[in-house]
Amino acid sequence: QVQLVESGGGLVQPGGSLRLSCAASGATLDYYAIAWFRQAPGKGREALTCIRTSDDTIFAAGAVKGRFIISRGSAKNTVDLQMDSLKPEDTAVYYCAADHGNTCTGPYDTWGQGTQVTVSS
Repeated sequence: QVQLVESGGGLVQPGGSLRLSCAASGATLDYYAIAWFRQAPGKGREALTCIRTSDDTIFAAGAVKGRFIISRGSAKNTVDLQMDSLKPEDTAVYYCAADHGNTCTGPYDTWGQGTQVTVSS
């Protein structure tokens, strides 16, 4: 069974960049779609973007399109989220999740523990 661990979160100033990484263990990511979600304080979980590893098709939500880019990581069995032009409203806990059907339509059966991103001056 695949397990996911996020890393790369932290404090960044508005306009800055961060790169999050989602590392998988227990199975190769080649059989899963991997998505990034976030949850801000007092708000529901928001889907951001997803990569379907069968053909590397990418889906992105309008709110982050052009600023957040998902990609296969340089490290083996990882998926990264490059976040640019960060805004205070991007402050949230960021999660990666695996769609075992490799479709990016869910359900997402496996979740990481999350990594905190704080955008503040």
